Amino acid sequence: MNNRPAYDLHIHSCLSPCADNDMTPSAIAGMAKLNGLDVVALTDHNSTANLPAFFECCRYYGVLPIAGMELSTAEDIHMLMLFRRLEDAADFGRFVHGRLFPVKNREDIYGDELIVDSDDNVIGREELLLINATSITVEEAIKEAKERNALIIPAHIDRPSNGMAAILGGIPKEYGFNLIELNDRLNKEECVKNYSLEGSRFIYDSDAHHLWNINEAVNRLTLVKEAEGGEDELRALFFDSLTA
Repeated sequence: MNNRPAYDLHIHSCLSPCADNDMTPSAIAGMAKLNGLDVVALTDHNSTANLPAFFECCRYYGVLPIAGMELSTAEDIHMLMLFRRLEDAADFGRFVHGRLFPVKNREDIYGDELIVDSDDNVIGREELLLINATSITVEEAIKEAKERNALIIPAHIDRPSNGMAAILGGIPKEYGFNLIELNDRLNKEECVKNYSLEGSRFIYDSDAHHLWNINEAVNRLTLVKEAEGGEDELRALFFDSLTA
């Protein structure tokens, strides 16, 4: 990995009902490679079930995988949870699954929620609807995610729906967020002004639900030191550079 890796840290697979069924882990990893991305996170709605296949596929294509989730809180705020370890993400996924409301997915209305392996074989289907809010408050989400050493990022605050800034009227400083996500970097100046975010650090992600939405190598992170070592060391360096 070079010292200015290109990233996209907000992508949905076929497990998210609002995403195309073509968004399999292998297709995402392959498109990321074609687009020149070095680091990619899979962040399905309220689930981590497709992360094992995603990690396997990213390793095949030589892309650094990040384990993630887009959590919908009880306030219907979307937050990115990025984990240094796949095991911690899986544990958080189990916690979140236990806090889903007992609403069955209607595939004819919302779309499929497919769990697949690295060869695109469907190995399961999530029965509960994943795009609803959970019963987890923002404060509880932060606590549980921090216990699993997650990086917590308010998602797409430049959108009126499900963005923390729009719902709460700003980004509460007491939450201590190190990073804030924008869907479009052209909205940065307006968001900084409207929500008093001077001095904040931003990342820019695609929130891709279709293969053609995945970013090309347009957003890069400068690493705090030379990139070397294996996957775990490179992932740790990437996280350290995100929060530096």
